[in-house]
Amino acid sequence: MATEDQTKIYKAFSFRVKDATSGKRLVALGNAVNTVWNFCNEVSVRSAQRGPRWATKKQLRDLTKGSSREIELPSQVIQEVVDEFVAKRKAAGCPKLRWRVSRGVRRSLGWVPFTNQDLAINGSTVLLRGQKFRLWKHRALEGKVKSGNFSQDARGRWYCNIVCEVEIRPLGGNAEIGVDLGLKSVATCSDGPELEQATFYRDLEPKLAEAQRRKRKRQVRSIHAKIANRRKDSLHKFSRGLVKRSRSITVGNVSASTLAKTPMAKSVLDAGWSMLRTYLRYKCDHAGIAYVEVDEAYTTQTCSECGCLSGPKGRNGLAVRRWVCGDCGADHDRDQNAALNIARLGCATPGLKGLGSPAF
Repeated sequence: MATEDQTKIYKAFSFRVKDATSGKRLVALGNAVNTVWNFCNEVSVRSAQRGPRWATKKQLRDLTKGSSREIELPSQVIQEVVDEFVAKRKAAGCPKLRWRVSRGVRRSLGWVPFTNQDLAINGSTVLLRGQKFRLWKHRALEGKVKSGNFSQDARGRWYCNIVCEVEIRPLGGNAEIGVDLGLKSVATCSDGPELEQATFYRDLEPKLAEAQRRKRKRQVRSIHAKIANRRKDSLHKFSRGLVKRSRSITVGNVSASTLAKTPMAKSVLDAGWSMLRTYLRYKCDHAGIAYVEVDEAYTTQTCSECGCLSGPKGRNGLAVRRWVCGDCGADHDRDQNAALNIARLGCATPGLKGLGSPAF
């Protein structure tokens, strides 16, 4: 995410917390955070029942003042939880948010926010208001620490996520690339490379089904995590390579949420289109590259050579992977042709100075 100073952006660094003892202490802190959140939620609901004005940030801070020793949570962290609750409540436009359950059948994943004033970093060790946590620090931090949080995943592992303000570093690429998202290949670039069909879930589906039938909950969580990690790794590598060789990236706005309601849902969700777009967006910000999403309607039917609408149409046309333009005779690969048209639409977007013209 870019800051007000266009030469700097915010970048998050995530490190796994090292030992089991730290995990137990973080679980206790997470339960205390949930207590504060639920208290703010209850006060907000009651204030809305009494009148049109909801409890303000100052009122919630005053009501939670002095509870630090009682719930064994640093006072600054309590204020961060209150601030986050108020921000989420404003975004939702509703006085009541979801309850964060600490114990019971529906357990919320742990979350402990902090600011740069709460955290001290010494090598691979961080201190949260005097509490020491060791990290698997696989990379060096960059820039100035601004904020962050400790978060828990479905397997109970804890991660320290640190948000830093870093300089934008141009990577020097000069290609103007369009990206067509699909299922035969997850992404096809107008300059040739493509990301092959996603089988992250399909490959492990039999093993996952067996674990679910045998009610092996830990194994089920482990398999789901492996699927997610494989998807992230593949999309990270592809998006990084794409950003390195580009000066502008244009992506079609295909709706994953809409297609997820069709019989293709499993393949659509496995492809991770939204995740890929998110990775490209923030990596483009970090590299100072233009990123655009355009309406991809008719891009597969339009000839990228002459602009004639002569490509395969309708549901029956989806099976046609190569076609020849009836006007100019150009031979097209369906996905490659769509990517070229998407790249031209990106060049025609207002505000992208210095890019090529959209003329055919």
